[in-house]
Amino acid sequence: MKYTIICLALLISLVCKASNGDNFEESNLFETMQPGDKAALLVVHFGTTHDLTRKRTIEVINNKMKSAFPDVSIREAYTSRIVINRLKQKNIIKQTPSDVLFSLKEEGYTHIIVQSSNIIEGIEMEALRREVENMESQFKDIRIGNPLLYTVEDYEKVVDVLSAEYKGSNTTLFVGHGTYTPATACYAMLDYMLKDKGFSQMHIGTIEGYPSFETVLRRLKSDQNKQVTLVPFMFVAGDHAVNDIDTEWKSALEKEGFRVNTNLRGLGEIPMIQDQFIEHARFACNYKMVKILDKKKRYANEGN
Repeated sequence: MKYTIICLALLISLVCKASNGDNFEESNLFETMQPGDKAALLVVHFGTTHDLTRKRTIEVINNKMKSAFPDVSIREAYTSRIVINRLKQKNIIKQTPSDVLFSLKEEGYTHIIVQSSNIIEGIEMEALRREVENMESQFKDIRIGNPLLYTVEDYEKVVDVLSAEYKGSNTTLFVGHGTYTPATACYAMLDYMLKDKGFSQMHIGTIEGYPSFETVLRRLKSDQNKQVTLVPFMFVAGDHAVNDIDTEWKSALEKEGFRVNTNLRGLGEIPMIQDQFIEHARFACNYKMVKILDKKKRYANEGN
């Protein structure tokens, strides 16, 4: 099994490119493993109470991770405590990342890859990184894969996916969750890149950030196109898709005179998006993030 893991890692290293500048350094997690060490991949989701979208997104990508990493134990965790509690009432048990990491430690796992299905480097990723940081001392090596949108290349790939999946639509409005932190700029960057690539009929809006509904409404009115398709820019099409997009946003646009269709398909249902998360997990297997304080120490030593 060890030989298979190393061969897989070498193959992955040919695919992954360190396009993150000085943020990452080449380091193959599997090559550092010693006899008796055990590796696990923890796939982390915000979670959803909607059974159908869970089957189409979370369960699908979990299974694809198992196929992509056949010699690594695959585990799952949810970050939303509200979702965890609601599912528990339905006798569906989901654990937090910390709970799963404690279990992995007790089971003797030494090398961990944590890959989330988060879209941006927002508050959910910040919380996850802190949870993992609190457990660093419990493992020989633990790493976190990046969210969907991290590098410029990630944005370009997502633009390619959106333009391919929704080509032919007159006007498409992708609605993300949004955030109150500076990370909301991720959505504006994606919107800018869509326009820069020539997809002027595609817009990005957010429920709790920027671009807001009012911002997107002004753009839609300037397009002078009264037919709009609403699509969730979220991994799962859950409560926000049903209550905010398919109800509030649709109704508000119709009051403004638009003819509105909705396509409640989560990003997690798109195979190319699933593959991008798998690529990020593979990257984490081969490259380790350099902490900013370590970088500063290195710069200081280079100056001496």
